[in-house]
Amino acid sequence: MITSVANSRVKNIISLIKKTRSRKEQGVFVVEGIRMVREAPKDRIRELYVSENFLMKEENRIFLEKEVGLPFEAVKDEVFAKMSDTVTPQGILCVLEKMDHNLEYMLQQKEGTFLVLEDIQDPGNLGTMLRTGEGAGIAGIIMSSGTVDIYNPKVIRSTMGSIYRVPFCYVDDLPAALRLLRKRGVHTYAAHLQGDRYYDECFFSGQTALLIGNEGNGLSDEVSALAEHRLKIPMEGQVESLNAAISASILMYEAYRQKRGRHVGEK
Repeated sequence: MITSVANSRVKNIISLIKKTRSRKEQGVFVVEGIRMVREAPKDRIRELYVSENFLMKEENRIFLEKEVGLPFEAVKDEVFAKMSDTVTPQGILCVLEKMDHNLEYMLQQKEGTFLVLEDIQDPGNLGTMLRTGEGAGIAGIIMSSGTVDIYNPKVIRSTMGSIYRVPFCYVDDLPAALRLLRKRGVHTYAAHLQGDRYYDECFFSGQTALLIGNEGNGLSDEVSALAEHRLKIPMEGQVESLNAAISASILMYEAYRQKRGRHVGEK
């Protein structure tokens, strides 16, 4: 049992939670809670830790034995609290190998919708987009290198497990990635305040990419200029724009509706 915060493994967990650099160097990330451990790909789990209090409950011991089935390290409650990134830890966390894909892998998808993100900064927004994207059946998420680390604990919590199932990748040159998408026949649509048509006037057939920009600045001129179309969401009242995650959700679900063959007025 680990009894001290000075333990090297405890220090490393804390570093992985707090520092993007540590996660990148080691190629791993940390998830917490029963649900996140239950849904984690078992072949990617590298380390598993549980608190003393967690082990006191019979249902938790059964969970570890029947559902997880992997070796674990017990940790003193006060030490586990230091390792955790949550206010009220559930008493279980694990270290997993990263799941990054590359752009070529993403483009192997025969059809579907891609979400393309430029410099999204809010962890909650990114996590929400990933979770909503799974619900809307997207093919994957392509992110600029300036987008927040998807393995940030706040992002991971917001995904509610979708991070395990939705393909994603970072690209160093987003304009070059968009040119490749166009070359491969992917139709690109930029969410833009100066859009020339409303989103529900667009036809998202075949492979489609929906471009969403930074929360404060939107899409850069270079990126938006590379899109085939600029679209906008109609607004009432004095609202000028919507939250990035909300905008992405509206567009993803419209693409999903169309791809399901459902149209307004059908029964």
